[in-house]
Amino acid sequence: MDADEIEEEEFGSSRNYFLAKELGSSRKKSARKLSEIDLVDEEELREVAANIEPKHEKEVNDLVSSYKSLYSKWLFVLRCGFALLMYGFGSKKALIEDFATKSLTEYSVVVVNGYLQSINLKQVVVTLAELLWDQLKMRQKTTSGSLCKSQQPFNTRSMSDLLAFLDRPDLEAEECFVCILVHNIDGPGLRDSDSQLCLASIAACSHVRMVASIDHVNAPLLWDKKMVHTQFDWYWCHVPTFAPYKVESMFFPFILAHGGSAQSVKTASIVLQSLTPNAQNVFKVLAEHQLAHPDEEGMPINNLYSTCRERFLVSSQVTLNSHLTEFKDHELIKTKRNSDGQDCLCIPLTNEALQKLIAEII
Repeated sequence: MDADEIEEEEFGSSRNYFLAKELGSSRKKSARKLSEIDLVDEEELREVAANIEPKHEKEVNDLVSSYKSLYSKWLFVLRCGFALLMYGFGSKKALIEDFATKSLTEYSVVVVNGYLQSINLKQVVVTLAELLWDQLKMRQKTTSGSLCKSQQPFNTRSMSDLLAFLDRPDLEAEECFVCILVHNIDGPGLRDSDSQLCLASIAACSHVRMVASIDHVNAPLLWDKKMVHTQFDWYWCHVPTFAPYKVESMFFPFILAHGGSAQSVKTASIVLQSLTPNAQNVFKVLAEHQLAHPDEEGMPINNLYSTCRERFLVSSQVTLNSHLTEFKDHELIKTKRNSDGQDCLCIPLTNEALQKLIAEII
């Protein structure tokens, strides 16, 4: 074989390889269907989970007892201006509250449960400011200092004014601070960037001390370098307790239990994650149209094809049909005929559930 034939053969092999990869990815199908996921009644599942007998109780109790000898050290760290961050396997709720009960008796404490679905951080800051004001008034009785007796109520102040009060440099009482305990600072109610920025601003105030816990392995990704070293100023404490998340799990639907829209989002997310990125993006186009036009019966197939072609998600109607077939096989979409006789596609989820699903697959 001469050089030209060898080069042509190598080119052909390379071309066949990439064609095979392309066809393989486009034909990738998952065998998972929503109807095939075996779900049980949530109450039954919770009852079974509650009756699981704990193991190694003596060893776990000894481990937790060893942490209690560190309470004086943790208090010293807080007084030095650092924030405590508890991490490790197991619920740390009982440990943190025991530390507050026994070592933070001289200070006012506010508890924030990050495992709840929604949290009003403005009200948390208002409460911190009111507690700090009460402490200052108590200290005024024993010192010659003076405070302004008439002031604007804290609940009518802006967030920036409240944070400025908690960070007042003119207060000479160095040991005058309030504590905030944040269970699961990486929880669903606090996981967004705005909440984390707000919490970082709170922790950076000179008259606030924070004790928090994390449980997700990727929780540190919530913070940038400035937040970690300048605002939160964490003192990391490895305290695995191996305690069950009994209280925290009460506010989360079980993955294997019937649970309405929340469970539908979970199961739909499982199916979508098994599909190709292009298929996921096609589904997202359909979902966004459904959210933007809630009064319509669905999105006409022709409109879906035009939109997907403009976004370079599909190259032909055949490709789109293969994605739609996959969606129908997994029971992700339904077909309806509108008043004009057009076949329209719709996703059998509520708008709220659909928004959550889009957020999970982005």
